[in-house]
Amino acid sequence: MQYWLVKTEPSAWSWDDQVKAGAKGDAWTGVRNHTAKQNLIKMKKGDRAFFYHSGDEKSIAGIVEVVREAYPDKTAKPGEPWVVVDVKAVAPLPRPVTLADIKAEPCLKDMALVKLSRLSVQPVTATEWKLVCKMGGMA
Repeated sequence: MQYWLVKTEPSAWSWDDQVKAGAKGDAWTGVRNHTAKQNLIKMKKGDRAFFYHSGDEKSIAGIVEVVREAYPDKTAKPGEPWVVVDVKAVAPLPRPVTLADIKAEPCLKDMALVKLSRLSVQPVTATEWKLVCKMGGMA
């Protein structure tokens, strides 16, 4: 299993929206960056991702699971090469982990969220995953 982080503005798609999508999940649409697109393509069914609220919140709200691998993004203009994956909510973090919390943890100084803060779909190492889960109360 690989781990990821997906970012969204809560006003556009929030953790509550993701939970309401239910067990079938929903498409992670609107990715318009080539590196983020490549990360979507690398995602496999069963992979897990942190669900990150960007904007004012800047925190990890929960965990989602990839339930369908990459396919064309229907929100893209005709001929554009963008893709989506479908994700479903797995669990909220008991304690949201903020960007400030992550930056304050020396073991996370190389995390993509710190180094590539604008990238909307990012890889997360297994070590980073375990530590952030622990910080969020999911030991």
